[in-house]
Amino acid sequence: MEAYNKKLKEPSRRLRCEMTDAEQHLWSRLRRKQIHGVQFNRQKPILDYIVDFYCAKATLVIELDGSQHYEPEHREKDQVRDQRLAELGLLVLRYDNRQVLLETEAVVEDIYAKVGERLEIPRIPPGPPSQKGGM
Repeated sequence: MEAYNKKLKEPSRRLRCEMTDAEQHLWSRLRRKQIHGVQFNRQKPILDYIVDFYCAKATLVIELDGSQHYEPEHREKDQVRDQRLAELGLLVLRYDNRQVLLETEAVVEDIYAKVGERLEIPRIPPGPPSQKGGM
């Protein structure tokens, strides 16, 4: 279990009840071990932060960014946050809310691939096309 600021426990619980549309949408694809059979947590306190989604087994954090994250002040804070999380060995994936809502399959495929890499699950190349009928 990652260390966290105990004062963040209650705010993280509240955030679970107040998820954005994008968070709810992605959560429906992450929950119940749908990706490589691994557990994701939502609104998880780690250090002095509450991350949107966390997978302990794959040492992976997923952050969904609204438009405010593109402002210089937020970008700097995000870089510091990502660096601190990386120092714990965590990979931080960031997606734009709009991307999650409009390109869901691409986002889920990217997460699936990253989790597979982190767990060192070999990629299985697609097999040859099936042959219908006899010769």
